[in-house]
Amino acid sequence: MEQTELQRAIEAILFAAGERIEVSRLAMALEADPKDIVAAADKLMDELSFERRGIRILKLEKGYQMVSSGEMADFVTKALETRKPPKLSASQLETLTIVAYYQPATKAMIEQIRGVDSSYSISALMNKKLIEESGRLNVPGRPIQYKTTADFLRTFGISSLEELPSIEKINFGEPIELMEQTEIQEPATEEV
Repeated sequence: MEQTELQRAIEAILFAAGERIEVSRLAMALEADPKDIVAAADKLMDELSFERRGIRILKLEKGYQMVSSGEMADFVTKALETRKPPKLSASQLETLTIVAYYQPATKAMIEQIRGVDSSYSISALMNKKLIEESGRLNVPGRPIQYKTTADFLRTFGISSLEELPSIEKINFGEPIELMEQTEIQEPATEEV
């Protein structure tokens, strides 16, 4: 399949899907080499951007998604009468940050870092499809592990987690040094 035809097929699939499609899935459907898919999709992405078209193609991790251009957001919102997504509270943003940097992260890990119960924040982030379950940790109790989603990448305008700014992570493997306890002396009592 020549590159122009490959681009047209990719454009049609991404438009119809309405969500991120993995490169491997595109390659299988179009019976093409994944490298050819990436080359065609990247070229299509550049052409749409260069021509300042109303649609764009985003590269999200190992896949692509068709979206409307950010420049057209006001028109799209007005035409579809959609509201802006609700903002994240400070606690939700803290929780999301922990999941993004430490994923897969358990509820206990999140609460250890934050120092407070995070049940509501985790539930809210899952409802907003910014995090999802990614299995269970193989320890007693088998706690659920959480990771970020493709919606997280799209919402924050990044194509992979490597684009997140670097931070100094907490090392959970090091023992915490405790201050020495001093002996408590009994107050002196007078004998009568």
